[in-house]
Amino acid sequence: MSFLFSNAQPLQAVIIGANRGIGLGFVRHLLADSRVGTLYGTYRHRDRAQDLLQLAQSGGDRLIPVQLDATNDSQLAQWSQTLTQQRQSLHLLINCVGILHDADQIQPEKSLRQIDGDRLLQYFRINSIPSVLLAKHLMPLFRHNQPSVFASISAKVGSIGDNYLGGWYGYRASKAALNMLMHTTAIEYSRRCPQTCVVCLHPGTTDTDLSQPFQRNVPPNKLFPVEKTVHQLMQVIEDLNLDHSGQFFSWDGSPLPW
Repeated sequence: MSFLFSNAQPLQAVIIGANRGIGLGFVRHLLADSRVGTLYGTYRHRDRAQDLLQLAQSGGDRLIPVQLDATNDSQLAQWSQTLTQQRQSLHLLINCVGILHDADQIQPEKSLRQIDGDRLLQYFRINSIPSVLLAKHLMPLFRHNQPSVFASISAKVGSIGDNYLGGWYGYRASKAALNMLMHTTAIEYSRRCPQTCVVCLHPGTTDTDLSQPFQRNVPPNKLFPVEKTVHQLMQVIEDLNLDHSGQFFSWDGSPLPW
């Protein structure tokens, strides 16, 4: 039996960045799973969350959309307090927030000549910081005796040991920072939330807006539809146990080097 779903009660789940791409795919997948009770899906901008909001309207009361900026300390603190006052517990969190490019503002650097301090900070602000803020503020909701998973979508290019090509300085470094923050979180959670497995996950190259400009050289069998990516990552999540906390896994379940 899956560690995460070994509890007889329906689990309470959160998808951060649930309005599009992999995040929206997770929402659809979890809504179709009767083992999931309440599902919170967060988004930043209402005009970019119409698919999520329509799902909530048609899906009964299981899906609760939450307008939330995961980089904002005070917003996260307020939401955590609200959930705590409602006596909620959380069993699954998947942070899907990330940025690789943003029109003309942010593009992966091919050389040191393209390094810009402000753009580097933006990579870290979006790719690295939200997961550790979520771990900080939502810790009380994972402090229970039921099996739980706290997962962050990382990227294989954030592996220092696997970096043989160079380039993409900001994206690589911000994902490497995410990995370190979550590895460190796993150590503290082992003491404070001992039933929670904290992991980073590499989804593979998925056919989303994030990867669209960089798909030309990806072999067709390595470019995954969102539904396949979500299915593969959920299989990895279901195969986890507490011994895996603090590790970094690829979409096929294989461990990745730091």
